Amino acid sequence: MALIQVNYLSKALFREVPLNVILPVDRFDAGANTYLNGNEHKYKTLYLLHGLLGNYTDWVSQTRIQRWAEEKNLAVVMPSGDNAFYLNSRTPWNDYGRFIGEELVEVTRRMFPLSDKREDTFIAGLSMGGFGALRNGIVYSDTFSYVAGLSAAVHIFENTSEEANNGLFDNIEKASKTNRNPYVAVDEMLSDGHKIPELYMACGTKDDLMLANIAFRDFLRTKGLKVTWDEEDYGHDWDFWDSQIKKVLDWLPLE
Repeated sequence: MALIQVNYLSKALFREVPLNVILPVDRFDAGANTYLNGNEHKYKTLYLLHGLLGNYTDWVSQTRIQRWAEEKNLAVVMPSGDNAFYLNSRTPWNDYGRFIGEELVEVTRRMFPLSDKREDTFIAGLSMGGFGALRNGIVYSDTFSYVAGLSAAVHIFENTSEEANNGLFDNIEKASKTNRNPYVAVDEMLSDGHKIPELYMACGTKDDLMLANIAFRDFLRTKGLKVTWDEEDYGHDWDFWDSQIKKVLDWLPLE
């Protein structure tokens, strides 16, 4: 299993951005003295997003994702999303939605032997990254076929304070009526005839975001969408996300 750190110049963010890539190119059969994957192998790929205050190293340092990805023969791409909720910002050169939903997929497919098929391309994340995975997985549903949100911060448009208005959005109430809001994104994509990806959501029963996650899960189900749901006796913490990422990989259509 190769763990590769990449820095490249992003057009969406107009600066160099870092990411970690787990690539199972060196799976080795000692008995046969050969690598298990041929040169023409194209990997199914999970784009995995970190939470608020985190970065591209979090998933590798805090969970067993590297071991489990190797077992599943899965490539995993872990970018840095800063604290921008993986949304296009009101300020120039901070198009994090386009970065995640378009550019990152295109660039990593050029760099590495990743499948370019929708059915082989997935996105997941925790907390802020859970929000980013759900929102961008839905908006860019032509790219992603499976989406998982863990302890997703789907409550961010509930805060209409002055502090919130001075953050990501010029006016959070106006922003909440656009497809930056995953509720609106679902309605827009369905009305335009897009196929919504398969969905997985999970939250800890001791997590303050539990009710917000249940509300979004129920909204998705009222739209006729299939949502796999799981909950465990955890809070908003790495013990829960370590447990859940294994379940997400078991849920994905992998080898």
